[in-house]
Amino acid sequence: MTDVELYNLQPVFHLMGVGLAVAALPLGWLAWRQRHAAPSRRLQALTVLTLFLTFDLVLFGAFTRLTDSGLGCPDWPGCYGSASPVGAQVHITAAQTAMPTGPVTHGKAWVEMIHRYLATGVGVLILTLAAMTWWQRLRQTTSAVSPWWPTLTLVWVCLQGAFGALTVTMKLFPFIVTLHLMLGIGLLALLMAQAVRYDGWQSRTVSPGLRKGLWLAFALLGVQIALGGWVSTNYAVLACPDFPTCNGQWVPEMNLQGFALWRELGLAADGQILPFAALSALHFVHRSAAWVVLAVLVAVAWRLRQVPGIQRAGQVLLALSALQLLTGVSNVVFEWPLIAAVLHTGGAAAMVMSLTWVLASSRSGIFVVSDVPSKARHPSFDSRPAA
Repeated sequence: MTDVELYNLQPVFHLMGVGLAVAALPLGWLAWRQRHAAPSRRLQALTVLTLFLTFDLVLFGAFTRLTDSGLGCPDWPGCYGSASPVGAQVHITAAQTAMPTGPVTHGKAWVEMIHRYLATGVGVLILTLAAMTWWQRLRQTTSAVSPWWPTLTLVWVCLQGAFGALTVTMKLFPFIVTLHLMLGIGLLALLMAQAVRYDGWQSRTVSPGLRKGLWLAFALLGVQIALGGWVSTNYAVLACPDFPTCNGQWVPEMNLQGFALWRELGLAADGQILPFAALSALHFVHRSAAWVVLAVLVAVAWRLRQVPGIQRAGQVLLALSALQLLTGVSNVVFEWPLIAAVLHTGGAAAMVMSLTWVLASSRSGIFVVSDVPSKARHPSFDSRPAA
């Protein structure tokens, strides 16, 4: 890789134009489709559309990481000071000639820049959502969502973009890359919470025990996603190449140096080469924790299947749990196939969205005895919409 200035803001306005172009197509389609809708309905549709495209962005981010394209353009925000790999062909060719399988190739450069284009487009959509919500508030039109929600989302996505830049300029520093992933997951939760509020926000009453179980599942899932991101960013997926054992042992040799947060990729905190046992420890802890998280998720999902109005969420969580188990095992048995690895990230993101939907659509309450036949109601839940 040739020497390059890490931050080169020369193409920033060209990239902003690309982001506007990327966002223009879905915004134009939405404006035409919702041309006769009420303002609140338009905001809801824009929120759902942004949520969908953000989910796609998270998947493409996983694809970028898994294809080793994170440094396909080693500077930010452009590619060797250009707005696209077309203008950087000479630099990319030189880097690829020096290292044919290195971090910079023409294919990896395009993957990295497409990821940046999509991210910029999502940023434009979130900016539009915040502006439209404040405009509706200034016109003294009632809205199901406070404008501070999309404002927080806008600040969040700007922070996400900043960590995206650090991912490149700090050369795939594991802590930064993992935090970049977690911010993307958090962005999905923020958008989902807003989408639910636009949907009339008629919350269903669930038992206090189930409500606590939902929050426990949400917290454990967040920790597990962080562990999975840490395994992926440290390239420890194949540190245990067999299943259900790890390197032929039920409990492999482990070294805790891999859990040091502030260190460079492949190195321990003291600057020495990270031992293989440290990678095995990362993989084994993530694999072991997965059983606990799956057990909690399945238990919560099974309970949700008995709550009128949100049974489908339980069915979705059960299906996603099966998907996570299948793709997780496939990553080991089939040596990290790209499709399974991307689906594993997508399944985790979908779980967060599903749990957010349930938490935002429900409230804790006590069952009240009524004249409804017992077969029509579950003894632990009051399924009436909130007043």
